[in-house]
Amino acid sequence: MPNAAPLLEIPVQRITGETVTLADFRGKVMLIVNVASKCGLTPQYDALEKLHSRYHDAGFTVLGFPANDFAGQEPGSNEEILAFCRSTFGVNFPMFQKISVTGPQTHPLYAALTSGLPKATAIEPGKFRARLESYAPTNPEPGILWNFEKFLLDRHGNLVARFSPDVVPDDPIVIAAIEKALAS
Repeated sequence: MPNAAPLLEIPVQRITGETVTLADFRGKVMLIVNVASKCGLTPQYDALEKLHSRYHDAGFTVLGFPANDFAGQEPGSNEEILAFCRSTFGVNFPMFQKISVTGPQTHPLYAALTSGLPKATAIEPGKFRARLESYAPTNPEPGILWNFEKFLLDRHGNLVARFSPDVVPDDPIVIAAIEKALAS
């Protein structure tokens, strides 16, 4: 896995415009997720918010990165995305400006995440990819497969897990990984 320092130093923009780095979240376990408002997986926002609330006081946070890379499923402006997330799912976890998570315009954060953990854990490896391929082209590994892929970082910013979009945020394997990272 890559050294955490460069990953934590990559500039990102909060959805409200301020430039920060993940170093601002040092000491917290982070679940980084590329999100979308018009995807069949969008209901995962609810589980993400519940995870954020459940473990926040223990030092955990979800970080949402909207992306419109998959079938145009995040067409809104940053303001529209934030309003949707708050009004529909009560999202209070940090949200960031829309970025690209695949292709030639991939944000440096996602380039670092995918190179650091090139393979995602899936419930039934290959099955979700096969379903997606009947709908739209997918990226080969290590690329992001679809919306709602999840990366878990420990309190020091080290990548410790990557979960396929079909692994829901409250799946026991995600919960176990979060609890293990919080305990370290």
